[in-house]
Amino acid sequence: MKTEDIEYHADGARLVGYLAVDDTRPGKRPGVLVAPEGGGLVDLTKSIARRLAEAGYVAFAMDYYGDGKPLSDRNEVMPRINAFMAEPSTIRARAAEALAVLARQPECDAGKLAATGYCFGGTTVLELARSGADLKAVVGFHSGLATTRPQDAKAIKARILTCIGALDPIIPAEQRLAFEKEMTDGGVDWRMNLYGGAGHSFTNPTVGALGMPGFEYHAETDRRSWAAMLDLFDEALGPVRAAA
Repeated sequence: MKTEDIEYHADGARLVGYLAVDDTRPGKRPGVLVAPEGGGLVDLTKSIARRLAEAGYVAFAMDYYGDGKPLSDRNEVMPRINAFMAEPSTIRARAAEALAVLARQPECDAGKLAATGYCFGGTTVLELARSGADLKAVVGFHSGLATTRPQDAKAIKARILTCIGALDPIIPAEQRLAFEKEMTDGGVDWRMNLYGGAGHSFTNPTVGALGMPGFEYHAETDRRSWAAMLDLFDEALGPVRAAA
C-alpha cells in the first residue's frame, strides 16, 4: 500500500493531509475524503484511510489546523470547532481543497467521490455537501447534525447517511428531528441509522480514557455502521471490493 503526506493550502493555511491507496490494484477507483474527529489528524484517522484503501478506494484524510498536526488540548480544540461551526465557510473551504487533492490523484476516478467523517468530521463533510460539492455519498459517524445554514441543504447532490448513537449526549433527539426536517425540506436522498446502546465516539476505541459521560467505544455499532457505509458506497459509487 502506498501512503503519503500531501501538502495543500486553503483559507491562508498550510495543511498536510494523508493519502492511502492500494497501488497493487490496477486502474482508477472511487475516492473517499476522510474528516477526523475534532482533535484533528491522528493515527486513528490514518488507520481509517488505510482501511478504506484496503477496501478498494483511494482515501485522503484531511487536516483542520495546519501542518498535519492534531490538537490534544480540549480547551484549544473547542474554540476552533465553535468558530468553524458559527461560520462554516472556512471549514467548507478547507474540506473542498482536500477533496480537490483527492480528485487529482492518478488512481482516483474524479467522477466518483465520497466523503466520510467522525464527530466534528461528520459535521465537516455534511457542510461540504451543503456547499454543493460534487459528491456521490456522504457518511457521518456520531456527527454533529446542526448547521447555521440549513437552507443550503437544497444544494446537496450526495446521498446522505448519518450513524448516530441513541445514547449520544451531544446529539439529542431534537437535533436529529431538526436534521430530518432540513434534509426533507431540501429534497435530499438521506437516511439516518440510530444505534441502541451506543453513545458518542462509538468508533473510537480509546475515547473512554477521557472519562466523559456518554463517550464510549461500542464495538458492535462500530462494525455495523462501517458495513452500512460500505453498502451506501456500493450503491452510490459502484462495487469495488470484488476485485480486491
